[in-house]
Amino acid sequence: MASSDLPIIDIAPFRLGAPGAAAVVAETAQACREIGFFIVTGHGVDRQVTARLYQTAREFFDLPPQQKAAMVGGAQALGGVGFAPMGDEALAATLGMQTPGDIKESLNYGPRLPGSAWPEAPAELQAVFAAYFAEMEALAQVLRRIFCAAIGLPPDYFEPAFVDHLSALRVINYPALTADPLPGQLRAGTHTDYGFMTILRSEAVPGGLQVQRRDGVWLDAPAVDEGYVINIADAFMRWTNDAWVSTPHRVANPPQTARGTARRQSIPFFVNPSADTRIECLAPFCGPDRPAKYPPVSYRDYIALKTSQAFAKPVT
Repeated sequence: MASSDLPIIDIAPFRLGAPGAAAVVAETAQACREIGFFIVTGHGVDRQVTARLYQTAREFFDLPPQQKAAMVGGAQALGGVGFAPMGDEALAATLGMQTPGDIKESLNYGPRLPGSAWPEAPAELQAVFAAYFAEMEALAQVLRRIFCAAIGLPPDYFEPAFVDHLSALRVINYPALTADPLPGQLRAGTHTDYGFMTILRSEAVPGGLQVQRRDGVWLDAPAVDEGYVINIADAFMRWTNDAWVSTPHRVANPPQTARGTARRQSIPFFVNPSADTRIECLAPFCGPDRPAKYPPVSYRDYIALKTSQAFAKPVT
């Protein structure tokens, strides 16, 4: 593997208890230390569930703007769906950068997160979100077990933190650009993710995910057939005393030659612990020669600050 590449790891040996499981653990640990991003295959996610979510979400995004806008500001209930319209979020704000709102709109769901009533159309939207969410919960548990093996923790060490987890499923629509972006405006501004890890499914379309290597070089994340991009997020980096890295990334604008044709849809699953989970340095990552860099903090308090930064009023 060249140092500039995102590693591609077939996790099937670990998932199935087959020969090669130790190599999966070692490759994952290396990726988490060096860049905080890797791509997994052999994950067992049902491709039909994924395809149905892609198609049904696209039907929603193709609705008239006024019909989608009607979902904003409605009564909130746990397990509802949230709609973030174009330009509503400016992710670079979480790193202290003021930019125009990101060129995207999104649908957001979590069974323990507040949202508006599900729309009447597409009729199956709630069902396909729930089905995909369940697939991601299963994959996230496999990945947590790989992380435990890599760190030297019991296989179920993290599971109590995910009993009432606040994970969120988001489907993002990046429209084809028909005009020049504003200065500093991207499909998604430079940011790190907030929680434990992110599991991303994306399309092979110009204007995609870019990952910032530790020397500052931006890498284009390859689109691997049936692969998922995994990245360590801020709370997990804090848990590891910064030994495993949460890496800045962004979604680039498509080149001029692809204007009008490079519509893109991405599906990130943000794996987050429960609100009361205590984020503090794991024993294998601290000691007399490596003191903890951060005081303990509840996930509730940690995520409240990050979210308020991302949805601050964007620059226009």
